[in-house]
Amino acid sequence: MNKPHIAFLGLGIMGSGMARRLLAKGFPVAVFNRNPDKAKPFAAEGANVAAAPDEAARQADVIISMVSDDQASRSLWLGERGALSVAKPGALCIECSTLSVAWVRELCAAAAARGCEFLDAPVTGSKPQAASGELSFLVGGAAASLEKARPVLAAMSKAIIHLGPAGSGALMKLINNFLCGVQVASLAEAVAMIERSGLDRTKALEMLTNGAAGSPLVKLISGRMTSPDEAPNFLLSLLAKDLGYAIGEGKKVSLDLVTASAALDHFKKGMAAGHGENDISAVIKPLRDGATSR
Repeated sequence: MNKPHIAFLGLGIMGSGMARRLLAKGFPVAVFNRNPDKAKPFAAEGANVAAAPDEAARQADVIISMVSDDQASRSLWLGERGALSVAKPGALCIECSTLSVAWVRELCAAAAARGCEFLDAPVTGSKPQAASGELSFLVGGAAASLEKARPVLAAMSKAIIHLGPAGSGALMKLINNFLCGVQVASLAEAVAMIERSGLDRTKALEMLTNGAAGSPLVKLISGRMTSPDEAPNFLLSLLAKDLGYAIGEGKKVSLDLVTASAALDHFKKGMAAGHGENDISAVIKPLRDGATSR
């Protein structure tokens, strides 16, 4: 059975790993990235490197986007030379980015007007899981569309969770990420308190990570907060964006996400200090700077 032709739009930390998984599984893939230098290496790996979203999408059976925010997603799909302008009727459009629910629903309607199927399928996991094909997809959309997409998503994942109609995946991802952001911000405060008070950091973190507070995320990020390796797995600026989107979704159901707002405060301070393109673990740096400047 012939594998569907795929257009993959967005080759950042996550998208690059996901696109490579599809190539490794033998799917014919055309790629596009706003920064063409990130796309060039994919030619040697068997991908067709496109100069614009419409060029990548023109012959695609499945179009996948993995970009930073609503604005970037809108540009890829609906902007000048956008993918939807040339998408074949019946093509399956899959938006894997972490976006606002309102934009995802608008995009779903635009895809339907073009005669295309649509899924919102954001992921949990970060750079290592994208590279190894162990992401989890949180999917919103029609069950029949998901079955059509399943072989493609399975090539990049360990789990595919159908949550309901279009927008359901996007909402679940924002809930997931705001809870993660709260944990990371709280951990930064805890580590800073340990360091400022003179406790043995190794012993203190061993106790925290192996105790009731030691969620998988706390275990992972505490290691990054205390490691000299600062290679980003998830950009601080992107988690700040996710927290903002989640706070907006909370307001729609008359819920004030107080802990998310407090966490966002820390992430904004991290961005103001120049750490927006660093790993989320860099949210601790302004707290450390504050200790040395007193």
